[in-house]
Amino acid sequence: MPIASSGRLPVCTSAGCAAKFFAPASHLSVELINLKLVRGQVADSGTTMTKKSYPLSKVYGLLEPGPVLLLTTFHDGVANVMTMSWQTMIEFEPPLIGCVISNRNHSFEMLKASKQCVINIPTAEIAEKVVGCGNTSGAKINKFEQFGLTQKPASLVTAPLIDECFASLECRVVDTGLVAKYGMFVIEVVKAWLDPAVKNPRTIHHQGHGNFMLAGERIKLKSAMK
Repeated sequence: MPIASSGRLPVCTSAGCAAKFFAPASHLSVELINLKLVRGQVADSGTTMTKKSYPLSKVYGLLEPGPVLLLTTFHDGVANVMTMSWQTMIEFEPPLIGCVISNRNHSFEMLKASKQCVINIPTAEIAEKVVGCGNTSGAKINKFEQFGLTQKPASLVTAPLIDECFASLECRVVDTGLVAKYGMFVIEVVKAWLDPAVKNPRTIHHQGHGNFMLAGERIKLKSAMK
């Protein structure tokens, strides 16, 4: 807070202000005024919060970072696919993505060894296949055969594209510094594919415990980005 020319701190006059600062800056004292906090209630404003305490174990469902993806890998002559929903963009160009993959997943070791993958973006039309891939292990079954997913060769990596997905991103691992502690692989997109016939893809967004949300109405606002 800036110091006023008189050497005194200015009085806070904004709504809901909890304290009045009135002493010289050399000896600051604070007088609390009409402040009584009760669980969910601020007495001085007469308002009651509508928000309630929320379990920490469910927070990720509020902050889900993007669409549910199908990540394919290839190692030792075998291809695999896993469902992934914990990823975030790190850089615009070249596109860098942070992907969190548990070391309990079969794909973890495959990605760690091959350092290549393809991120495939599915839509609601194959939602059940996506969930099926997430509920099974590639160490036990061939998920492509089990769930009817078609492999297509990539151009720059060994992992396959999935034909049923409207977009596929060929990627290479560029940083494993956070893998041991957080399971986060930083990958670079080296080739991107998009089906131009899909104009408004209904991507799938995971909210936890079997709950999903679909991408809906789009709005366009003025942006300073080029």
